[in-house]
Amino acid sequence: MASKGAGMSFSRKSYRLTSEAEKNRVTGIVHEKLLNDYLHRVFSCPDRAPLAVTSRKLLNFQNLPEHLDQLLQVDSEDEESQGLVEGRLGPSTVVLDHTGGFEGLLLVDDDLLGVIGHSNFGTIRSTTCVYKGKWVYEVLISSQGLMQIGWCTINCRFNQEEGVGDTPNSYAYDGNRVRKWNVTTTNYGKAWAAGDIVSCLIDLDNGTLSFCLNGVSLGTAFEDLSRGQGMAYFPAISLSFKESVAFNFGSRPLRYHFGKMAAVVGFRPLQDPPCTDLVRAQKLLGYFQAVLSVELDLMEGRLVEKESSEWHLQGQPTILLTLAHIFHHFAPLLCKVYLAEAVLMSFLLGIVEKGTPAQALSMVHQVLDILWLFMEDYEVQDCLRQLMMSLLRLYRFSPIVPDLGLQIQYLQLTISILRHEKSRKFLLSNVLFDVPRSVVLFYIKSPLRVEEAGLQELIPTTWWPHRSSREGKESKEVKEESAEERLRRRAYERGCQRLKKRIEVVEELQVQILKLLLDNKDDNGGEASRYIFLTKFRKFLQENASGRGNTSMLCPPEYMVCFLHRLISALRYYWDEYKVSNPRASFSEEAYIPPQVFYNGKVDYFDLQRLGGLLSHLRKTLKDDLASKANIVIDPLELQAATMDDLDEDEEPAPTSAQHPMQALAMGGALPLPRPGWLSSPTLGRANRFLSTAAVSLMTPRRPLSTSEKVKVRTLSVEQRTREDIEGSHWNEGLLLGRPPEEPEQPLTENSLLEVLDGTIMMYNLSVHQQLGKMVGVSDDVNEYAMALRDTEDKIRRCPKRRKDILTELSKSQKVFSEKLDHLSRRLAWVHATIYSQEKMLDIYWLLRVCLRTIEHGDCTGSLFAFMPEFYLSVAINSYSALKNYFGPVHNMEALPGYEETLTRLAAILAKHFADTRIVGTDIRDSLMQALASYVCYPHSLRAVERITEEQRIAMVRNLLAPYEQRPWAQTNWILVRLWRGCGFGYRYTRLPHLLKTKPEDANLPSLQKPCPSTLLQQHMADLLRQGPDVAPSFLNSVLNQLNWAFSEFIGMTQEIQQAAERLERNFVDSRQLKVCATCFDLSVSLLRVLEMTITLVPEIFLDWTRPTSEMLLRRLAQLLNQVLNRVTAERNLFDRVVTLRLPGLESVDHYPILVAVTGILVRLLVHGSASEIERATSVLLADPCFQLRSICYLLGQPEPPTPGTALPVPDQKHFSLQSYTDYINAEELAQVERMLAHLTSASAQAAAASLPTSEEDLCPICYAHPISAVFQPCGHKSCKACINQHLMNNKDCFFCKATIVSVEDWNKATSTSTTSSAT
Repeated sequence: MASKGAGMSFSRKSYRLTSEAEKNRVTGIVHEKLLNDYLHRVFSCPDRAPLAVTSRKLLNFQNLPEHLDQLLQVDSEDEESQGLVEGRLGPSTVVLDHTGGFEGLLLVDDDLLGVIGHSNFGTIRSTTCVYKGKWVYEVLISSQGLMQIGWCTINCRFNQEEGVGDTPNSYAYDGNRVRKWNVTTTNYGKAWAAGDIVSCLIDLDNGTLSFCLNGVSLGTAFEDLSRGQGMAYFPAISLSFKESVAFNFGSRPLRYHFGKMAAVVGFRPLQDPPCTDLVRAQKLLGYFQAVLSVELDLMEGRLVEKESSEWHLQGQPTILLTLAHIFHHFAPLLCKVYLAEAVLMSFLLGIVEKGTPAQALSMVHQVLDILWLFMEDYEVQDCLRQLMMSLLRLYRFSPIVPDLGLQIQYLQLTISILRHEKSRKFLLSNVLFDVPRSVVLFYIKSPLRVEEAGLQELIPTTWWPHRSSREGKESKEVKEESAEERLRRRAYERGCQRLKKRIEVVEELQVQILKLLLDNKDDNGGEASRYIFLTKFRKFLQENASGRGNTSMLCPPEYMVCFLHRLISALRYYWDEYKVSNPRASFSEEAYIPPQVFYNGKVDYFDLQRLGGLLSHLRKTLKDDLASKANIVIDPLELQAATMDDLDEDEEPAPTSAQHPMQALAMGGALPLPRPGWLSSPTLGRANRFLSTAAVSLMTPRRPLSTSEKVKVRTLSVEQRTREDIEGSHWNEGLLLGRPPEEPEQPLTENSLLEVLDGTIMMYNLSVHQQLGKMVGVSDDVNEYAMALRDTEDKIRRCPKRRKDILTELSKSQKVFSEKLDHLSRRLAWVHATIYSQEKMLDIYWLLRVCLRTIEHGDCTGSLFAFMPEFYLSVAINSYSALKNYFGPVHNMEALPGYEETLTRLAAILAKHFADTRIVGTDIRDSLMQALASYVCYPHSLRAVERITEEQRIAMVRNLLAPYEQRPWAQTNWILVRLWRGCGFGYRYTRLPHLLKTKPEDANLPSLQKPCPSTLLQQHMADLLRQGPDVAPSFLNSVLNQLNWAFSEFIGMTQEIQQAAERLERNFVDSRQLKVCATCFDLSVSLLRVLEMTITLVPEIFLDWTRPTSEMLLRRLAQLLNQVLNRVTAERNLFDRVVTLRLPGLESVDHYPILVAVTGILVRLLVHGSASEIERATSVLLADPCFQLRSICYLLGQPEPPTPGTALPVPDQKHFSLQSYTDYINAEELAQVERMLAHLTSASAQAAAASLPTSEEDLCPICYAHPISAVFQPCGHKSCKACINQHLMNNKDCFFCKATIVSVEDWNKATSTSTTSSAT
């Protein structure tokens, strides 16, 4: 008889058999024989012999419950034996003993199975021990740092220095150092990595202990264990600070156990599996599978066998009632952790593994429909939660296999589950992004052991680039490639392509997951997935932004990198899809964040700093600008209330244990403590708190509103927002409320996608950039080993054949280096495919362009630019740095589309904003300055600076020439120096010449970028210095002040270093002191180079004495030059002794850099220029009492001045001489030095003959170098003009009496004496 219910939709309650009348009514759904056959087919018992058809009990829905109860019965002996196992002592549920079995400070997870080290070397053991039999437990390695995992007895005593394995009767395996420990230590096993699983096995029958890594036995570690009375062993671990692991004693199925791994056959987990429930669940799963494999043919009255993939739930009452009976028993079991993973997970993975993706998707979808239909909501939610947690765990700790099959299988199952709308929304709301490290689904871990990942077969031929480190060559230049190397490189590249294609399969699946989470069309009966994702994603960013000090609770940076790229792919997919259906929108290539997002309060930026400071401060100080430019009015009363709320928040007590969920915190000798505040999910940032309370009045610019029409809009928290609050409707623009007049009216895309993009940029700033820089270390290792291999091969070629002992050692080294390079080159291929591929480079480049457009649009809003978060500028700077430094030499940044335009736009931003008064943060201002300094170092980026508008270039140079006081001047000075490098005297080197003379083949010498001076910017500098009476004096006075300070500090530190070196007792100089000393020296050299550039470009500033400050500046300059020369050139002086020490950290300190800089200034003053200018410079130089001709002779290696009119003698080879550096100083420059020396020799002789003695009373009491020539009014004190003019540039008080100086008058002794006599 045909079912009347076929094709109908039934409510869930209709499947529960709750009354006798209902039972009687439903027995007639199909005729008795067909129903009996169907139920016997579904509920057949595989472990019993089949009964004859005539002897079988007639089954119907009335007696089915009794029959099912009989089928699910488990032997009572099995039930009674649970927990009573010989050889084990302690609770049947095994966890970590956080109440007494520990030492040090540890953080234990809520389930008492995960642990994080919070002290030097904390130790914890389990609650259960074993004394007989064979036992095993697993440890899931979350971080690959210093840990010792194994077993210990209760009598072992540990401390902060000694852990498991460091005492008798404790045994440990350490995969970080690849050793085993039992008081002493020896090599053992393999290195572990994050994501590995260590199996710890103890055989107390035979007294042995061993370990396995990812299912592979590492061999017996220890034998002859102590056994007998009182000897029982606890699982235990010691781990250092911030290291973390998770234990599996048997509460979940062991990953490597019975039948899967020969090494652990016969070993039992410490915690027994729920055997009774497991048997029942497996039987019920079999019945459920039987339902899926058979159908009722009601027309012909027979059963039809079908593939499970072809089965469909069609609403037949017989099938529905059968499923109801099954899930009446099955549902409670599926809520348990062990059974959800052992039974349901295995079943679903089998579906994915056996069928096609389409079949698997359909089948999993039907299974989830059945779960939601026949299980209570709380049951199916618990089941799904355990299912997803198991999937995350399996994916995270799955080993890397050659075809990435395990990862693909887990991701396919995840996609199948998330395609079920109701399940997706529940998991997105309650599991994903709520569970730490849940973004592991988007991560592809890098194999530490390439042989296990199958990379040797995938990339059989290895290759590594040969980089040249010769002085003066471009970094791209490489040695000419041989035919053999070319073949190896091409074979290696083919292997890399094969690897990349396999990885792309995984990446595409991960992108599919994010596309499902970003779907905004599934809003039937609830909120769309995208808006749930936005809430969770924002909280995820908040926790990672607010908890930077607690790295163990943050998303690992390596996860963030992969998550970022997958999110960009999914975001751009939806962005461009929206453009297709909305022509007025923009493509993702034109994406940016509109500036109103930063000040209308619709997006929460937590405590992140804004360019103009705190958000509350900006709201108060810029409220008038908000009203006039963005039509946003802040209610003063609301703003005041919000400000007081911020103040009160500072006095709030710390959260108690009742306010926050807590993890078990174990600390030696103390009770469990409440979870610290910094471990809790952070609340909304204080700086944004008032946005949730301040009433914001918004006037749309499309039509004027009267006072009565103003709409009060209350900014909502992330959890309270709806789709309308984000996307907007009618006159409500959602996230884009408060549009400034500079912004276009047409939307870029959906507002929700703008928020996703904003979060993506924030994510890059949080940890992605640092991780990109960290992974470059693999490439650096390859280069270092390649260099070592080449050096070894060179030594083998040069080694005499008779020295077989040396050849043997060199051959061994060659083999070690080759094997290491083979390993690293394969690992580098993996890193390039997952992190530094061309596609990943395009993603970072896209982010850079988004940030540039965002900054440009924000800049157009004037003062409202201060609301922009700092991280937008940081990401623009860092992403460019990553593209330039991390993705080469495999991928060339210059090949990116629109590269020249992007470089110019970034140059314009750096040139404008490094001195922008709207930016107040010290860190971001320093970052902008450093970025600009780096930008002008390289030809392609320097040309970009030259391509910006002339107005922007002049404004930039004007800011660079501002006085150095009261600002970070060092970076400014470096920028000016780099604009000059290549034009100065002997200033064309790329490596320090004095080091190349002593170590010509040392490739580790500090390297400088090849000089690339900018004549255009130099001309702007010259024009600005000529303009106005105050620009040049104030700038040069500050440069001379800083030079005086830097060189004085340098000399003072060299004295301390020399004194420490001369002490008889062994003494070490602090490395920080050496670094500061070298920095002061480098600053002195750079300041001298800026002076050289200034004198070369604008000599009249010093030599045109019609200018009021020229003479004073020239005298100050001569004074400082003479001081530097005297300190550096004196025989056997302090400078010589410190240079001779050759201390690490002082490599840059030598005669050449500083003397060449001084020589460049002197040559410009005394050789170039007109006769009158040379005469003025000579007279000032010789008039300085510190001038010594011997110092000038020192430059050419002459100990004494030559006789006037005679040729220069041959320089002494033992002394410094510019003639020794002909590779860096050309013949013309040397000839100029010789002319300068001859000129000074002649001039000093003439000056000595013409000079008259001056009494001490007539000398300036300040410098004792010049006669008194000025008197101060009104106090009447006197000094020379040079001293008072220099003093008045910085201070207006008298040297002696501190009275305010009103004027300075010329003073002459003879005139003064005659005036006094006349008065008398």
